This record gives sequence, structure tokens and C-alpha cells, in this order.
Amino acid sequence: MPRENSLLQYLKAGRLEAGCDEAGRGPLAGPVYAAAVILPEDFRHPLLNDSKRMSEKDRDTLRPIIEKEAVAWAVEAVQADEIDRLNILWASVTGMQRAVLQLVPRPDFLLIDGNKFRPFEDFGFNSYKTVVHGDATFASIAAASVLAKTHRDEKMRALALEYPQYGWDRNFGYPTKEHIEALRKYGPTPYHRRSFHPKELEPSLF
Repeated sequence: MPRENSLLQYLKAGRLEAGCDEAGRGPLAGPVYAAAVILPEDFRHPLLNDSKRMSEKDRDTLRPIIEKEAVAWAVEAVQADEIDRLNILWASVTGMQRAVLQLVPRPDFLLIDGNKFRPFEDFGFNSYKTVVHGDATFASIAAASVLAKTHRDEKMRALALEYPQYGWDRNFGYPTKEHIEALRKYGPTPYHRRSFHPKELEPSLF
């Protein structure tokens, strides 16, 4: 087994804290996924890390463990049309807010990956903390990153069956050469985000 990492278990002991993260801010197609996770304070697993630093196999191994052992967890998808209305940053924040509102029990405090968030409902400025590289700092944020990433990858594989020419089962909607060439040849799908595109597609196909 790999050496256990040094993720922090909580910011303040004895408080019900939820870690929040997203997956899929950079792709050209598909939803952005957000997750919120409350872990037991004694939860530890040697595989747990920022999901981007984990192999696909390790993420898939850890997902059911997190879902089984978490005090509570929730995952939300924000679709491409809403991303275009809100912009990708606020779509990600909106997804995290929606995931938090699904948690039972309701957390006392939120740990948010990144540096942008905003108050909502019962969660004012004093009820959350943004943490740059939070998915490599706090276990609950790392767990949320794993759930967001694995749920999104699962969805993109399903969408790839509907539109196999874009290679979403391999590129997951990111702007790879394969994906860009398919866009040039076939044009965008209803799952493509119209609000941004790579320079390789200028003038825009959208």
C-alpha cells in the first residue's frame, strides 16, 4: 500500500465540516460536476489525495469507500446551457451550493476548493472557508474531488455512446486534438458549451 498522505482531517475539531470540489471546468463539452462530502473525523485512507494526482484505478477503488463511510455526500451536475448562462466559475459554485443543500445532516461549516465562493441560504461569510489547493490539503475536499471526477467521467462515457465520434470516453470533453478535429468535421452537439472555445477553433464554430 502507498504511504499515507498528510491531508488534514478538519479545520476545527468537533464541527461538522463538508468539503466541496468540482470536476470539469476545462472541457468543451459535458456538465461540470460538483460534490460535497462530510467525512468522519477519523476517516483515513492511503489512496486519498487530490483526484488529479490519483490514477483512474485508485479513484474508482476509493469512490465506493467514500460513499459508504462518509457521514453524508452529494453530487450535482450543472449542464452546458446553464454553464453558458452563468459562466463556468459561477456554474461550479452553483453546483457546490446545490450539493451542500442535499446533505443530511446539514454541515456547520464548508471547506471550498479554490478562492471563489459566495454566501447562500444559511451559509454566510462566516460559515465557509476557501482553500487554494484545498483538494491537496483537506481530506474532505479530496474526497469531494474524487466523487466529482468519477461521477463526471461515468457520465461522459455514457454520452460517448450517443456521440462516439468525439472520443468523450477518452478525452472526457477536454480540448484534445481528437476532439477539436471532430468539432471541425461534425460541428457542436447539444452537450457542447457555447460560451468558450479554444484558439484552434477560431473563428468560432459556435
